[in-house]
Amino acid sequence: MWDELRAALRAESLKALRSRLPWVTVGAITLAALVSAFFMFVLQNPERARSMGLLGDKAQLGSATADWAGYLSLAAQVVAVGGLIVFGIIDIWLFGREFAEHTAKDLLALPTSRTAIVVAKHVVGLVWCLALTVLLLGLVLALGAALGLPGWSGRTALTGAGVLLLAGALTSALVSVYGLAASAGRGYLPAVGVLFLTVLVAQVVAVIGYGAWFPWSVPSLIAGAGGPEQPQPGAVGVLMVVVVAVGAGGATAVWWERADQGAQA
Repeated sequence: MWDELRAALRAESLKALRSRLPWVTVGAITLAALVSAFFMFVLQNPERARSMGLLGDKAQLGSATADWAGYLSLAAQVVAVGGLIVFGIIDIWLFGREFAEHTAKDLLALPTSRTAIVVAKHVVGLVWCLALTVLLLGLVLALGAALGLPGWSGRTALTGAGVLLLAGALTSALVSVYGLAASAGRGYLPAVGVLFLTVLVAQVVAVIGYGAWFPWSVPSLIAGAGGPEQPQPGAVGVLMVVVVAVGAGGATAVWWERADQGAQA
């Protein structure tokens, strides 16, 4: 089993590295960091931003603060909300491409077990998403230093970085559901539909006050997107995310092992 898993990991890693999607996702994360830095610049210098034409006269700046705590909190919210889309696309691509490119039937004919292939895809997707989260954190720290944001301290940095990494890790875990949707739907489109449905429902559930118990709302609430008035997820909320991630991963393996694959040819 371990030899099969190593072989599957190598194959899936090579597929990812030889595609353009890693560069697209790096670009998306870089853009997210730059946009976050832009908001901090505007909050630091609202009058200067207006004089430069970067901010309209009636623009609302919201309640964010132009300091390190506010910047790291904003970045954590970006990875929790926007990251769900970027990370979700990664898992959808890892599984859906086999059906879109008609390579699933060839993949299933290999001596490597189907479970090893599914596990390898999930591992590659998880490592990919976590690497993007770390990249975002590095960019945020560099851009924050370039902006000269006030309020830096070791405690602030560790707390903000910890929240950002936790939000990114939980978001990365949740996208295993989209791999299941891409497999069961035999392609990209069903999984994309599930992705946007979960993003929409997560926002609605958080607004009505039940986000702490809905797995897809948990990362954004931990990041502070709901504000102080929203109930904060505790250990139960985090556990629900883990249960959904493990359950979806297991269900994907079962589907690949037992589902009738004849229609995919």
